[in-house]
Amino acid sequence: METLQKSLLVITIIGAVNWGLIGLLNIDLVALLFGDNTLMTRIVYSLVGVCGIINIGILMTHLDYKKD
Repeated sequence: METLQKSLLVITIIGAVNWGLIGLLNIDLVALLFGDNTLMTRIVYSLVGVCGIINIGILMTHLDYKKD
């Protein structure tokens, strides 16, 4: 489960970095890589959004990790 949570977090961070680039430099990295308004661009945006929503749920739960 920890691996899944970390994977979701990485995708969310990628989305946040993309939004940072849009805000600071007016560069949309996803559209630059996959084209403007293409199916792949919409899939990437949707995936980031779903991961963000799942991370909200993770934030609301108590995570108890074992220390090795």
